[in-house]
Amino acid sequence: MTLPSNKRVIISGGSRGIGLAIAKRLASEGAKVAILAKTAEPHPKLPGTIYTAAEEIEAAGGEALPILTDVRDEAQVKAAVAQTADKFGGVDICINNASAISLTRTAKTEMKRFDLMFAVNVRATFMLSKECLPHLVQSDNPHILNISPPLDMQAKWFSPSVAYTISKFGMSQCVLGMAAEFKSKGVAVNALWPHSVIATAAISNVVAGDLAFPHCRKPEIMADAAAAIFSKNAREFTGQFCIDDVFLAEEGETNFAQYRVDPEQTLWSDFFLPDDTPEIEPVVVMKGPGM
Repeated sequence: MTLPSNKRVIISGGSRGIGLAIAKRLASEGAKVAILAKTAEPHPKLPGTIYTAAEEIEAAGGEALPILTDVRDEAQVKAAVAQTADKFGGVDICINNASAISLTRTAKTEMKRFDLMFAVNVRATFMLSKECLPHLVQSDNPHILNISPPLDMQAKWFSPSVAYTISKFGMSQCVLGMAAEFKSKGVAVNALWPHSVIATAAISNVVAGDLAFPHCRKPEIMADAAAAIFSKNAREFTGQFCIDDVFLAEEGETNFAQYRVDPEQTLWSDFFLPDDTPEIEPVVVMKGPGM
């Protein structure tokens, strides 16, 4: 699962969590990484900024380009992609990681939250992919990766949080459509989703609180899976909806204990997983507020 060095990467929302873990993993192979996020100042509940992330990326062995960007703003996204391509000499990998979440039922979902989720999850994913495309087609192995789930159209995923689910599936529909559209151009478009809950600030602040952490895996499992995807031939591996541990197991990984926050605790399953998803390690339905 060795990634060719000096890959030129652009990632949305890479200042913390899964996005930062992927950026650092690619940096360890010598990648040049542009972070598009709007976190310039520390948040009391969400540690990390684009500048601290850049320091971690460079410490991991890569080159970092932090670009303060609101991914909902077309002019800012266009400028960020142009700056990245100019600085790095092109773009090989586009990662749509930025996401907004509100696990609320219809009556409790404010329209400003609805609009935020669709602007960040769907519109920004479409827009960043679109803006990167002219640069990706010039790469020798171009990849787009969306951090989004398999398209498992079951009512149980929609009924607790209609708006959020539609927005995340919108990201996955971008994968479905763009993979087919860009296939003749040699640009791979894939999705990656965690089997278990991942220990991030979003989990503690939005989903299940700090009590969830012992039941999580570390973000590094997503980072290793992403790196393995990017090592694939873009003309052959596209349109795939990968589950992190299932995909890594298929690639020959056997040491999944390394990714556990607490190996003594049961793993909690993430949302949106098809019923026939293989169990690499036993997982149980997540428990937490409102679940």
